[in-house]
Amino acid sequence: MGLLGKIFTWWDGATIGTLLSSAIYGRKVGEDALGNRYFESKSGAKRWVLYNGANDASRVDPNWHGWLHHSYDGLPNAVLPPARDWQTGSAGNMTGTPAAYRPAGALGHGEKRASASGDYQPWAPDA
Repeated sequence: MGLLGKIFTWWDGATIGTLLSSAIYGRKVGEDALGNRYFESKSGAKRWVLYNGANDASRVDPNWHGWLHHSYDGLPNAVLPPARDWQTGSAGNMTGTPAAYRPAGALGHGEKRASASGDYQPWAPDA
């Protein structure tokens, strides 16, 4: 994206104004695995994120989401316990992509839905 795109668009990354205000009024406190950078105002009252790529709130790591909303004061890696073996990382919103969840019988899955179990009786207005 060119310079004009950076000046006038907010939906595909941070604008020039946001980048400048982050450099002047904020201090970087961390970065997540997706490359999103997290900032805090020098007074500590405001917190924000500069996305690495498109502005999509589903790409914020759940631990950093708690920090952004002042659920806890310390940084996630200092306050929260380490991740368990069975926990997976956040993947973002996969709706509309080939990686979206499609259960058996879903239209996009390509299979037929399992037949009803036999005890199902549809309602009829004449009955």
